[in-house]
Amino acid sequence: MPLPCEPLCYFGGSTPRGCMAATPDDDAKYWYITLDDQLPYLSFFQDWGPLNLAMVYKSCILIHELLQDPAITSHYIVLYSSSDPRKKANAALLMALFVMIVQQRPPWEAFQPIAELEFMPFRDAGRGPSDFNLSIQDCLWGIYKAMQNGLCDMNEFNIEDYEFYEKVENGDWNWLTPNFIAFASPVDPLWIKREKDKRDQENQAISPPSPVKSVALQRKLSTPFQNCLDYFEREGVKLVVRLNNALYDAQLFQDRGINHVEMYFDDGTNPADEIVRRFIDLADEVIEAGGVVAVHCKAGLGRTGTLIGAYLIWKYGFTASEAIAFMRIVRPGSVVGPQQQYMYLKQLEWTKWAAADEMRKVQQQATAVATKLVAPVTPPAETEDEMDVLTETTTTTVVLTSVPPVTPSKHVAAAAAKAHAIAPPGQPRKTPAAKRTASDTDGEEDDVLPALGTAPVAAPRRSKTKPVSARSANQRVPASEQRPSRVTRSSAAVAAKKASNVLAPTKATKANGQLPHKIPRLTKDTSARGPVGSSKEVPLPSAPVTGRPLRPRQPGSPTPSRLPTLVGGKRTHHGSTHSVQETPAAVAAIAKAASSGTWVANNASSVVVPASKSERPGLRSIRRRRSSFSAADVVA
Repeated sequence: MPLPCEPLCYFGGSTPRGCMAATPDDDAKYWYITLDDQLPYLSFFQDWGPLNLAMVYKSCILIHELLQDPAITSHYIVLYSSSDPRKKANAALLMALFVMIVQQRPPWEAFQPIAELEFMPFRDAGRGPSDFNLSIQDCLWGIYKAMQNGLCDMNEFNIEDYEFYEKVENGDWNWLTPNFIAFASPVDPLWIKREKDKRDQENQAISPPSPVKSVALQRKLSTPFQNCLDYFEREGVKLVVRLNNALYDAQLFQDRGINHVEMYFDDGTNPADEIVRRFIDLADEVIEAGGVVAVHCKAGLGRTGTLIGAYLIWKYGFTASEAIAFMRIVRPGSVVGPQQQYMYLKQLEWTKWAAADEMRKVQQQATAVATKLVAPVTPPAETEDEMDVLTETTTTTVVLTSVPPVTPSKHVAAAAAKAHAIAPPGQPRKTPAAKRTASDTDGEEDDVLPALGTAPVAAPRRSKTKPVSARSANQRVPASEQRPSRVTRSSAAVAAKKASNVLAPTKATKANGQLPHKIPRLTKDTSARGPVGSSKEVPLPSAPVTGRPLRPRQPGSPTPSRLPTLVGGKRTHHGSTHSVQETPAAVAAIAKAASSGTWVANNASSVVVPASKSERPGLRSIRRRRSSFSAADVVA
């Protein structure tokens, strides 16, 4: 057992925190392990790490079993390595990956114990000096992003298949992700020889021999090539991308239902943007459909890793260093030489491609949704012969024949024609029911002509059989509440007839002792200015109802009198709170006052009959009174 020494750092939650004292505790127990000899790295040229995924899986299983072993639960487990900086870097990476994978810590916590230590960076599988280095952090973040995107699940990792097929004699391929296989180019020596002979014969203008069937050649395929065909067909590979010169017949894959595409570019060089764009589009189409893409160049490392790494950056947001580190753990030696700088320089552009493609996809989806919302084109109008109906038989069996789609234009046109044939309705009444003027007892519904330029008032519709109250029969609508209405010739004729009835009441009206509402006149020999003092005044004829003389006009006065009167209407007189009623007593009093030649306005109390309980009081108060003459009172 090695001599006790001071550990470089602590990993795991069960170990003490902080650094160990310079003098180790005499009572502490340590369990030392090393993986330098058990997990050697097989280099291609100048590369020496990181260790592949199978070695990472083995180290995690070993450390986990040691921590769970009850025999050494009281011991500190110490992983040590030689003084070789390459061995130290590989051992430190294994411990950090154990913390991140098994203990499920984030990469920054897994790296924290060794953050202050300096380790040798990893390099590519090239020959010359390294000009692009990878750190332990790049490896941790590469595995972490792969695990977050479901590209690396250690619980489903099959270490037997990994170690078997990664060998050259068995096929030389690795699963980089669940949808990508990186493999070396299969070689068919017989096909290569036949193609070479064919080219030579074409150059010498000699007719070629009869072609050999691919089935016959398939029987003579090498073991790695035969394993590749069988395994790809079994695992659902849908596309094979060849990046190097042809070393086998592509028809062998196509015969098994696997599409084959050529994307050649020189070994050790970088692909053009057209190749990268085409590869991303084809690969993403297959992967979105649930298929697997197998990519190879001659060795399956440089050109293969470059295109797959471009897809990882475009699809999952890897950085160039993270993508290279992840692929080198899964398939050591991936991405060689200037391809590393190429991926580093192009990573931002590929990320922009991803953003543009995502925006384009969203726009296409929005366009598709908008297209579905557009109204369909109207089909042609159907004829009567084309319309089929439901036919019901005697056994109550309903037979539904083919019915053409309904044409909206035919029905819309018919409905529009009917709508135009209907006359527009009249203007509806706007005056509330409580404020409308009661119509005459004859039941006529036409409008009355407006008087002196005022707006006519539409009479409300009333049934002949419905009794009319005293209020509705005598109440008038104030001028401020009147609304204009349309006057026609017929309505003008009816209004003239009504006006004549007002000026000349019927015998029935006289017999009932009720006087119609009309313009009251002043007493004889009285004008608006006072008693008539001029001898030139000519007496006017008497009124048709009361026999009173019409109101004379003052010489030189162009307008009639606007003085209030007590005769006609139910409005309250100015200066009086009583309501004036056109009763026989009031008429007799007015006639007596007129014969005496006195002005009735000066003796209102002598001619006004006070309202009784049986009579209805005035409808307007003094504060709300208006001129006793309204526009509707004037007829001529």
